[in-house]
Amino acid sequence: MKKDTHNFFNRVYEVVRKIPYGKVTSYGAIAKAIGSPQSARMVGYAMNASHNLDDVPAHRVVNRNGMLTGKHHFDGTNLMQQLLEAEGIQVVDAKIVNFKDFFWEP
Repeated sequence: MKKDTHNFFNRVYEVVRKIPYGKVTSYGAIAKAIGSPQSARMVGYAMNASHNLDDVPAHRVVNRNGMLTGKHHFDGTNLMQQLLEAEGIQVVDAKIVNFKDFFWEP
């Protein structure tokens, strides 16, 4: 991984580690928080690469509409949904119910 990409990913992970239990945020909100508001897709790449990092709660990062767009990157059929539901977040049809109630702005 190139140094710039590595640094970007690490900045993303720093924000993701701060997402409170029972809350979620979006790729775009993270991009904005690290000063790169046009880089939501790159945040997604960082999240895809984070699954070997036990201290990065990637399941708490969803798209701007509350959809579990990264769910196929988790082991198991519904692991991302199960992790969110274990934190009290209801998910129906791969979308967070009452998304705004659970949204955390970094």
